[in-house]
Parts: sequence; C-alpha cells; structure tokens
Amino acid sequence: MRIRDILSSDYVGKEVTLRGWVYRLRKQKGNAFVLLRDDRGSVIQCVFPSSKLDNVTRESSVQISGTVKQDVRAPEGGFEITGTDLKIFQVSEKDYPLGEYQSAELRLDNRHLVLRTRKMIEIAKIRASMLKFLRQWFSDNEWLEITPPLIVKGSVEGGSTLFKLNYFDDVAFLSQSAQLYLEAMIFSLGPVWSLTSSFRAERSRTVRHLAEFSHLECESPWVSLKDLLQIQEDLIRYTIDKTINERKESLKFLELDSSRFRELAQPFPTITYDQAIEKLKSLDFKTPELDGKSRTVEWGDDLNIDSERELTRKMMTPLFIIGYPTSVKPFYVKENPDRSETSLTFDLLGPQGYGELSSGGMREENLLTLSNRIRQAGLDPIDYKWYLDLRKYGSVEHGGFGMGIERLLRWFIGIEDIKELVLFPRTMSRVSP
Repeated sequence: MRIRDILSSDYVGKEVTLRGWVYRLRKQKGNAFVLLRDDRGSVIQCVFPSSKLDNVTRESSVQISGTVKQDVRAPEGGFEITGTDLKIFQVSEKDYPLGEYQSAELRLDNRHLVLRTRKMIEIAKIRASMLKFLRQWFSDNEWLEITPPLIVKGSVEGGSTLFKLNYFDDVAFLSQSAQLYLEAMIFSLGPVWSLTSSFRAERSRTVRHLAEFSHLECESPWVSLKDLLQIQEDLIRYTIDKTINERKESLKFLELDSSRFRELAQPFPTITYDQAIEKLKSLDFKTPELDGKSRTVEWGDDLNIDSERELTRKMMTPLFIIGYPTSVKPFYVKENPDRSETSLTFDLLGPQGYGELSSGGMREENLLTLSNRIRQAGLDPIDYKWYLDLRKYGSVEHGGFGMGIERLLRWFIGIEDIKELVLFPRTMSRVSP
C-alpha cells in the first residue's frame, strides 16, 4: 500500500503495512517518531517504543506495520501509525550529507540525494503531469509524435553552440533542435511533434540557461503565423489548467497560488518587435554591455534576458512578440514578403519577467532563397543537401515552434534559477552527477 491510500477515516483502527524510507527521526525517552516517506513522496508519522529503533538512521529503508490512528496533532494530514512491527531492509550510513541548510553548490553536488526532498519530489510530479497533458493535447488534436535523431551533421541555431562528437571516422554534433527532421516528416505525416533533449554549448551562466534541456517541438504544413500563435496559446492553456487540477496537493505543499493563472483564460496579447523596441525606449531601458556599460536598445538588437524581463514584469499572461529582424533569426526563417528586413517569426515571453518560453514561425519554402541564406550564414550547403531536397519535391508553406519544458516549468512554479527544478542539471560548469 501507499501512504496516500490510508489517509482516510475508513482506515482508522485497521492494521496496515507500508514500505519506504526514514525521512525524519526523532527519539524521546519513551517513544520514537519516524516520518516515513514512500516511493511517491507521501509521508506519515509512525510511533514506536524508542528501544525498537536503536539501529535505525535517516534514509534507512524499512517496512512498517501498525494500526492507523487519527490525531489532529500528527503532521501531514492528522493521521499516524502506532507501530507494531519494523523490518529493516538496509540501515543507512550515519554520514548522510544533507541536513536542513546547505549551499546551492552542495545541493548540486549531491543532486542524487536532494531528489528525495519533498520539494524536489513535488516538482517532479508537476513536471510529469505537464508532460502528460502536453502529449495529450497533441494526441487529441491529431498530431503525430516522432523520434528524431540526436546525432546530426548540421547546425540549426548557430555553429558556435554545437557540441562536437568524434563519430567513428567522421565529425558529428549533438542536436540543437529536431526542427529540420520534423520538417521532413510533414510531407508524409502532416502535423508532427517531438519531445527530445537538445544541447546548446552556450557559455552562459544566466538563471534560465542549460546545456541540455527538454525540447518540445512541432511542425505543420499549410499553417499561417496566426495559426501558430493560436496553437501555442491553446496548448499552454490546456496544460496549465489540467496540471493545476491534477496537482493540487503539490501546489499546496509548494505554497503556490493557482489564482495567478486566472488571466490565462484571456487571449494572450501580441505586439510587434517594433512596438517592443519603442516600449523599451519609452521606459528608458538600457541594455547591459560586456564592458559593464549600458546603452539604449535599438532596432536590430535581439531581445535578451534583461529586455524580456522589462517587457513582461508587470504582466499576468504570456506575451507574443512577432516580426523580429531577419538578421537575428536562424537561416530557415521566412522573410516577411511585405517587409524583407523582418521575418514571420514569434517569441512567447513568460509573464512577470520569466523571459522566453518558446520561439517559432514560418519556414522558408523557396529553394533558391533558402540556399542563399545557408551560404550567408557561413554554413556548408553539403551538410543540408537532404534538407534542401525538401524544397525541390513538393515544397509547401509550413511552420512550427519549439518550447523549453524547463522554462515552462520555471514560470509555472515561480522559481528564479532553472537549476533548482531540473532533476540533473547540465550547465557549462556542471556535468555531474
């Protein structure tokens, strides 16, 4: 049985047997109190004579039998167990490295043990629900899930952020994005999506960057930029609503107020890149420079973490920004036919300063234009021969987007540093455990 199954008056006075780990242990002269944690993170207090727990230590794995008792003084729901039998699977060593207070680095060094804390358990449950409902939305709307390769030959988001591999007698890279492979599938499967790891060798130490992250991406034929915005909005609204409903206990433990998502019922506002720049100027926003100085943001600048925060810090809903300069976007984006210096692209920014959640837009379907853009980006067209073939044989208007799962989760939970919610974070300075 699991602990959550017996937290009911129906079990009061009944004998139960539970397995788990000693989450907390408090010994007094006569009695000892064990806070037992099961394999889903639920806990319950168990009371034994102190003599029965002489050899038990924190994180020992045990099986406890006893009678369920209701007591308003008991932690975690007002139920506890009067223990009658204790079986020890393994006595945990006494030098358990985690106490009540540790530095962030110590917690990262011992991530494999930190995952046992209630906070990390509840975050992991929320993440699992989010993934389930993201997948459910795509399934309900007849998008097909595919599994693209993670070992690739070409760049998608710029060569400077590629992780290089020795691939037998050749050179390959870890994938930055599944997008190009998703594009290949729209000709045979229509709307498709994937959820894979993506890798970016960015030398960045910001609170929202990871070297490896969970990347949800989708592509569809015969869509418009307006369609893509609506798809994204529907997907996020559905996922947030369902997750809130399924994980009420997790939200309660993490002290998260779900009322802050009420405004998601309203359409997400949309502004142009031009309007974003003008707004930043009106706020007298200065973008930081590498030399420690700052300057006024100008048209043609890519929006960074600071400017995105400024644009959304007073908002309660995500914000779409459309029409970025073509020069700040990758080679595959489609130019705006009415204004070639801008592109049919968008970024979705999280409210309250949480920054970019997703990015996407229309893809260039013209063979000659795409070939020239690849060369202009300093890439080798040979590495993209198969991708260019897609524009030779039945090319169609199409588009899609990619969303970082950890960034979505960071906004939902309201955590500043993304490393605090990733199970095993990978950054430019950390690849272990």
